[in-house]
Amino acid sequence: MSLRISLVLLLGITLTVLIRGGSLKGGPAAVSVLFGFSLASTSLAPNINQFVIGVADMVGQIRF
Repeated sequence: MSLRISLVLLLGITLTVLIRGGSLKGGPAAVSVLFGFSLASTSLAPNINQFVIGVADMVGQIRF
């Protein structure tokens, strides 16, 4: 059985759980989101995207 979920959705859920659990406050979370948006517009974005896709593919090949 294969479950596909968007990385953005997964990170959003994780961020929400961390904020609600008290592990992460709203200010640092907002700074993290803004940093991610600004990082996406740099020349490093394609390399980061390839890395994330590679990790996701590697995790997807793990069979339990």
